[in-house]
Amino acid sequence: MRALFAFGRAVFGGFFVWNGLNHLVERKQMSQYAAAKGVPMAEVAVPASGILVLAGGLSVMAGVKPREGLAAIIGFLIPVTLQMHRFWEVQDPQQRQGELINFTKNMALVGAALMMMELAEPWAVSVDHALSDDDDMFVHLGDREFRAPPA
Repeated sequence: MRALFAFGRAVFGGFFVWNGLNHLVERKQMSQYAAAKGVPMAEVAVPASGILVLAGGLSVMAGVKPREGLAAIIGFLIPVTLQMHRFWEVQDPQQRQGELINFTKNMALVGAALMMMELAEPWAVSVDHALSDDDDMFVHLGDREFRAPPA
């Protein structure tokens, strides 16, 4: 199950890493789109939100301060979804459906992030876990168990 957890984290966090990088690489195009959607100071908001979601995704992938990373992801998703995917204002049925799909996808991602915030830290197969002192280190030699280096 640890492998599935690590793979799931890579997929979930990787989605946000990819989107954060896209915000930075396609900054001009995305800023124009965001401005058209009514985002104030879109030239600043797009790269700033890209950095936020990139950091959140990396945090989840590596398991470094994952609650803070998930909070960054949630802090990105909720306002962006409410501003950019206002399906209730769209008259064209095809465009409305596209906005509804993006709105509900983002809300599902918020739900997943909220659930992940309940996981005990440090997460398995993570940088935080590798650096923690929680693991009980010992060696078995025959029928003897050594829990500390010999004095």
